[in-house]
Amino acid sequence: MKLLLPLKICRQYGMENSTFYQWRDQYGGMEASDSKRLKQLEAENRKLKQIFAELSLKSQL
Repeated sequence: MKLLLPLKICRQYGMENSTFYQWRDQYGGMEASDSKRLKQLEAENRKLKQIFAELSLKSQL
């Protein structure tokens, strides 16, 4: 009976069961503050990658 809820959720949103369980494994034990910090770090990482890409292009010219 425990599996029924995740299966219903997956069907309702049109996602694969494996995606649900991957997300649960990755984010299941997180507090709200952990989730916010993760988003901040991902945004910072995106910015740094963009800066690196721009500098790499400039050095090739």
